[in-house]
Amino acid sequence: MSSYAEFVIGICVTLGFCLFVFLTNRKQGRRLPPGPRGVPILGFLPWIKPDAPHETLTGLVRKYGPVCGLKLGSLYTVLVADHRLVSQALGRSELSGRAPLYVTHGIMQGYGLICAEGDLWREQRRFAVGCLRNLGMVKLGIKKKIKMETRLQTAVDESIAKLLTRSNDGVGVDPHHTLLHCMGNVMNSIVFGKVFEEDDKTWKWLQSLQEDGVKHIGIAGPLNFLPFLRWLPRYKKMMRFLIEGKVKTHEIYAGMSREDNTECVLSAFDEEVERRRENGEPNGHFDQPQKMHLLADLFGAGTDTTLTTLRWLLLFLAVHPQEQKNIHDEITTVLKGKTIELEDRKVLPYLEAAIAETQRIRSVVPIGIPHGALEDSEIGGYLIPKGSMVVPLQWAIHMDPEYWENPDDFKPSRFISKDGSFAKRDNFLPFQSGKRVCLGIELAGMMLFIFAGRILQDCKISLPPDVTVELSGDCGITLTPKPHRLIFTPRH
Repeated sequence: MSSYAEFVIGICVTLGFCLFVFLTNRKQGRRLPPGPRGVPILGFLPWIKPDAPHETLTGLVRKYGPVCGLKLGSLYTVLVADHRLVSQALGRSELSGRAPLYVTHGIMQGYGLICAEGDLWREQRRFAVGCLRNLGMVKLGIKKKIKMETRLQTAVDESIAKLLTRSNDGVGVDPHHTLLHCMGNVMNSIVFGKVFEEDDKTWKWLQSLQEDGVKHIGIAGPLNFLPFLRWLPRYKKMMRFLIEGKVKTHEIYAGMSREDNTECVLSAFDEEVERRRENGEPNGHFDQPQKMHLLADLFGAGTDTTLTTLRWLLLFLAVHPQEQKNIHDEITTVLKGKTIELEDRKVLPYLEAAIAETQRIRSVVPIGIPHGALEDSEIGGYLIPKGSMVVPLQWAIHMDPEYWENPDDFKPSRFISKDGSFAKRDNFLPFQSGKRVCLGIELAGMMLFIFAGRILQDCKISLPPDVTVELSGDCGITLTPKPHRLIFTPRH
């Protein structure tokens, strides 16, 4: 064959390949979800409100539809704002991964539960679910139930006493630190088998790290999508703070593991390691790095989200005294002076409705916890390429006027059926759904019911005179109330 013929064949092959790539990309382009174009390198990041990314993203799904695609830096992102599509998508194995966000993956390195994937995640989730069951998160026997009830009642007794004492000057108190101490100690007892005194230096440091950490690790923060920003002084300092904080936290946890702890996740982990060693079984992922990250995930996620929901609930009830009265009247009428217990959840539907309405109107994780596409998939007929980040946009779902009349209004009656019972709505996803649904749903429900119910049973909550409340919140990982003060007055 002449060199000229070889040249012609080469050109034809090249053109054919280019045409194939063009047609394939064009076909995929037609199937990708609609969305804004953005700009090179940055994608749509310049248009995202840093203090309210959930509002920006909600505006996009209102414009482009419930499945919306956009670039955040170099990461292709798909927003899903329909509860049916979210439930379908998050139930698929190919969408059960985690998006490769630089901050979280750079810090967690794939350990723990929140950022874990594959066999590690499956093994450790089974272990964590088993631990929570054995500690009384589900109805496995009267002894476990009594022990969990005792933990919660002891913590809420301390909360009420401190809140009443600290707000008796007429100026009020920000309940944040009191509730963080008391609710945090519930999680300390479950995870570490240990509780701290309020003035313990180690505990105060862990609390401050918890507070600052959730502010710094925003899911929509630019560093997650533009890793080169880590060389800038602002982001370099932030990463150093988070990494050094993780190292010191793990040192503290390692010290706890040398104590004689029983009936907690930490001890269960150590016992599983010992069991496998004695039986000659491989350790799997039961190693020291996984242990430290798992403990941190369980404590952090279990404390922050529940605490934040309770803070929002107390604030909204102070702003809406009639709703507070409705709850207190229900408690008084039904219980007739008896102290609220976990078994009363089925007979206090308005209290449950107020908790649910708080979770709706102020989604604690308004952007949801992003998933990663492990393989090509589809949502709503659109192509979701492998490697995409999939965002179940809770804020858009919970504030959609098509499903929620006047969604900006705080109305617990949305969750009350015609016969007066509590009615959960299909388009209500406070814990997401699917394969990675929050494993602490039962624990969160217990804690919120006992803390909210007991505080409202014993205290009247009001705003200090001439105070204007800001209800927009501060958005990091979670959407938290801005600093505020409330007055707690004893009912008796």
